[in-house]
Amino acid sequence: MQIQINTDENVEGGEALSALVSAEIHARLDRFSQHITRIEVHLSDENAGKSGSSDKRCLIEARVEGRQPEVASDQAATLEGAYSGASKKLQRALETTLGKLSETKGAETIRTGDL
Repeated sequence: MQIQINTDENVEGGEALSALVSAEIHARLDRFSQHITRIEVHLSDENAGKSGSSDKRCLIEARVEGRQPEVASDQAATLEGAYSGASKKLQRALETTLGKLSETKGAETIRTGDL
C-alpha cells in the first residue's frame, strides 16, 4: 500500500508530518492493505495563516482494486485532528464497502423447485 501525502502552500510539509500521517493511516487501514493499491492524503489550511476554528482540512482518497476510489474528509482546528478524523471516516467507509464484498448469505433458501 503506497501512501502519498500532498500539502498546499500554507501547510509546512516535511518528514515529521509525513511520518505522523503515515502512522495514522497504517494504524487504521492496514487490515485493508490487500485491497488498497494507493492512498492519497491532501492537507490544507483553509484560512491561510489566519486563526479560526476548523480551518485545517484533510481529504484522504483510497484507491481500491477493481472499484471506484473511497474518499473521506474532515476539518478541525489542528492538522492532527483533521487527518485523524478523516482516517476514521475512511476506515468506516472501507469496513462497509469491503465488508459487503466478503459477506455471504449463510441461510437456506425458502424457495424450492416445487411449484
